[in-house]
Amino acid sequence: MSELNKRISVLDCTLRDGGYVNNWKFGYRNIINILSSLVDTGIDIIECGFLTNRVEYDKNCTKFNSVEQIADLIPDNRRRSMFVCMVNYGEYDIKDLPYNTDRYVDGIRVAFHKNDATNAMKLCGDIQSKGYKVFVQPMATMSYTDREVLELIDAANEIQPYAFYMADSFGAMKQSDIMRFFFLNDNNLDKNIRFGYHSHNNMQLAYSNAQSLCEIETRRNIIIDSSTFGMGRGAGNLNSEMFLSYLNDNTKSEYDIKPLLKIIDEVLSHIYSENYWGYSIPYYLSALHYCHPNYATYLDNKKTLSVDNIDDILKLITVENKSVFNREYIEKLYISYMATGNTYDENTDEFKENIKGKTVLVIAPGKSIEKQKETLIKTMEKDNVISISVNFIYREHNVDYIFVSNIRRYRQMLKKNHISDNKLIGTSNIPQKGLYIQTDYKSLLNGVESVKDNVALMLIKYLYNMGVKKVLIAGVDGYSPIPEENFIENDMSYFIKNKNLEIVNKGLGIVLKEYSKKIDIEFITEHKYVDF
Repeated sequence: MSELNKRISVLDCTLRDGGYVNNWKFGYRNIINILSSLVDTGIDIIECGFLTNRVEYDKNCTKFNSVEQIADLIPDNRRRSMFVCMVNYGEYDIKDLPYNTDRYVDGIRVAFHKNDATNAMKLCGDIQSKGYKVFVQPMATMSYTDREVLELIDAANEIQPYAFYMADSFGAMKQSDIMRFFFLNDNNLDKNIRFGYHSHNNMQLAYSNAQSLCEIETRRNIIIDSSTFGMGRGAGNLNSEMFLSYLNDNTKSEYDIKPLLKIIDEVLSHIYSENYWGYSIPYYLSALHYCHPNYATYLDNKKTLSVDNIDDILKLITVENKSVFNREYIEKLYISYMATGNTYDENTDEFKENIKGKTVLVIAPGKSIEKQKETLIKTMEKDNVISISVNFIYREHNVDYIFVSNIRRYRQMLKKNHISDNKLIGTSNIPQKGLYIQTDYKSLLNGVESVKDNVALMLIKYLYNMGVKKVLIAGVDGYSPIPEENFIENDMSYFIKNKNLEIVNKGLGIVLKEYSKKIDIEFITEHKYVDF
C-alpha cells in the first residue's frame, strides 16, 4: 500500500473529473497511457475514475463496477503513486466492495451532498474497515455554515479518515474563503488527517488559490487536486502541468512534466477540439451566483439569451436548488423568464388580411439561401407570396415582415440596421415597445425540448394560427459541425457540440414532420432532415 509523507501532495483527477467532458469514454489504450504517464510524472495520487453500480462496465470508459476492473488497469510498478477512485454516495453498494489487497486501489473518495452527510460518514467508516484509505469529500463546501463544517469535522475525527476535503464545487471561492475554511479545519481537524482542496476554475482562481494554500505556514499535510490540461466540466480544473511546475520551482519537488505534455498532445488535445472546456462568461456567472455550472451550460446552449439575460435567470434560482442541477426546474425558469413581457395585437387583423390566401415564404439565415439566391428571389417576387425573414434582415431583397424571438439576434439587428417597426413581428420576450405585432412567446412553443423555441418553428406555428395554408421554407438547413457552414453572416455563427447538433437536427425534423400534418410545408433550399 502506498503512503505519502509530503506536506503538499497532488492528486490528478483527469480520468474522473475530466470524464464529465467526454462522458468518461477515454478509450482503453488512452486510459492505460494516461495512468502510466501520470506514474512517470511522479504524481502523488492518481484517481482512476468512478466506482458505481449504475452503469454496465465498458473497458473504454472510466466508470467501473468493481475495484477488480480498476486493478487490471493499474501499472505493475506503481512507483510512489497512490491509486484511488471515487464513489458518489448512494451510487455504490458497499456489500460489493471486497477487503483490500495490494492489488486494488489504495483509497476511495466518498463524495456527498449536505443532506446525505450523516449516512455518508457512516459509509466512510465502513469502507475504511475494509482496508481502504478514505477521503471524505463534502461537495459544495461554501453551502455549509461554520457550525455544519465543525459537525462534519467532529464526525471525521471519530473515524480518522486519510483526508478531509474542502470542495469548491462551483469555482466561487476567493482567497479569503480558502483561508477561512482552511483555518477552520486546521484548528479543529485531528492533526493526523490530511486536508484536501478540490477546485474548479470558473473565476480563474484555481491556480492562485492553490498557491495560497502552499504558502501557509502549517505542519498539516495538504492534498491539492488538479487535472492534466485542466480537463473538467465547464470552466475546468486546476492544470496539473502548471501546478507541478510551480511546485518544482518553489519546493523541493521533482515532478517530470514531459509525460503530461505527451498526454495532452496525444490524447487530450483531440478531446478538447470536440468538447471545449475553459473559461466563459456563463461559467463565471454560475460561480458569481454560486449555483451548479450545468445551469449556465443549459442556458448558454439555448443560444437565445444575452449574457445579462443569463445573469437574470441565475439570480432567480432558489437556495435549495443551487447545489444540484435540476433540468426540469431550470427549463421552467427559462420559459417563465422568456414568457414575460408585453403583447400587442391591434394589427393582427390587418396582418391576417394581408396574408389571406397567400403562400408565406419563411427565410432563415442558413447558408443555403446564398447558394440558391436566384431561386429565392424569384419566389419572393411572385404576387401570391408573402416573405418573412426570421431573426435577421435579408439584404438581397426586401421582405414583407421580420419575425424575431431571439433577444441576442434582435440586438444584432439593431446594431447593423434601422429596423422599421411597422414590419416587425416579435414575441413577448423582446424588450421593445411599438412593434407591428407582439405575440405571446409561450403559446408558440413545441413539445421537443432541443428545439422548443426554435424561431422558424415558432413562426410556422404562428402562421398556422393565423390561417395560413402553405409555407415555403428557405435557409432552415439544419446544423453542420463546421460553424462557418451554418449561417449566411459569419458573425451569426456560434459553437455547438457535435452531439448537440445531432439532437437539434433530429428535433427540427420531428417537429417539421408533425407540423406538416396541419399545414403544407415545402423546402425550396437544401436541408439535412432525412425523415422530412
